[in-house]
Amino acid sequence: MLDGCESPAEVVMSGVVSLRWLGVLAAVISVAGLASCGKPAGDARPAAAPAAAADHVYTVAWTIYAGWMPWPYADQAGIVKKWADKYGVRIRLVQVNDYVESLNQFSAGKVDAVVSTNMDALTVPAAGGRDSTVLMIGDYSNGNDGLILKGSAKLADVKGRAVNLVENSVSHYLLARALESAGLKLPDVHTVNTSDADIVAAYGAAQTTALVTWNPQLSTVRAQPGAHEVFDSSQIPGEILDTMIVDTATLKANPNLGKALTGIWYETLALMTRDDDAGKAARAAMAKLSGTDLSGFDGQLKTTHLFVTPKDALAFETDPGLVAATDRVRKFSFEHGLFGQAARSVDDIGISLPGGKVLGDPAHVRLRFDPTYMDLAASGKL
Repeated sequence: MLDGCESPAEVVMSGVVSLRWLGVLAAVISVAGLASCGKPAGDARPAAAPAAAADHVYTVAWTIYAGWMPWPYADQAGIVKKWADKYGVRIRLVQVNDYVESLNQFSAGKVDAVVSTNMDALTVPAAGGRDSTVLMIGDYSNGNDGLILKGSAKLADVKGRAVNLVENSVSHYLLARALESAGLKLPDVHTVNTSDADIVAAYGAAQTTALVTWNPQLSTVRAQPGAHEVFDSSQIPGEILDTMIVDTATLKANPNLGKALTGIWYETLALMTRDDDAGKAARAAMAKLSGTDLSGFDGQLKTTHLFVTPKDALAFETDPGLVAATDRVRKFSFEHGLFGQAARSVDDIGISLPGGKVLGDPAHVRLRFDPTYMDLAASGKL
């Protein structure tokens, strides 16, 4: 078992262990988990990123989720090396045993970049003091996350029920949005913290009457007797985002790292979405890397809104709707204590967005949506 302080080499996995664990328990992550790795308290900043050097290896951590499988495939197919060589940087992809651990490693400064949801980028590294940049928005969940009721197809019937989920994660956020759509609030239900590894088994327990989870667990539960999906992430499009975040100081020290990562990403997406044997072969390889088959992987992609081209991703990131969605996510996070015990206001953490817009404290920006590299790709300048 990892204690959260291993080197990147020690967190590389030889096989498939967990799937997109989005649970971020505030106490564990912002206090215990990161503190054990020397996370600074209060507003103290982590150690400065190393200066760019020819022999420095930039480490990118990934975990298993349909929208993130292009990364390990690109490494396997030689696409990572191609772009790294082009820009004179050295990049190493490492698989971490679970999602929360990968965020811990990034927050502690042990890896340079990591795949992350928008909410978790805010509540883990940003809340912990690490200044991070969203290099690319890869996709948004478009049905990959859902609320299941046992024995009822009416969302309103969730009132008064116990709901199993990974508390303080995007599953908790999805539940809040589902309740809001039915004129209900979180106090109208009782949440039961349940790990992603146990969520499918939990459905079979007599006392379980409702749960929230994500694919592939969601599809497994949905197929069970008496299960009814009454709300899913397709009803809140663009709110649960999957991104690649990079340490801001590291990116500033060597912009070529950002160019290489962006080139890797969009070349791989272009390949995997081709309607020919090459595209099918790429997706089949990604399926194998994630522990499923091509049919299963393609099924997960159907509920993943991939921004296949940099032009599409750029349009999404520069749309005013991102500001509204980010504001909603940050307010939820603060209200549920995910900014840490020292946070006094939702504005304690600054978030910069395209067009010069800043949510929160402009003097304490710790999460940056920077369209620079997507723009380079969209303009054919990589």
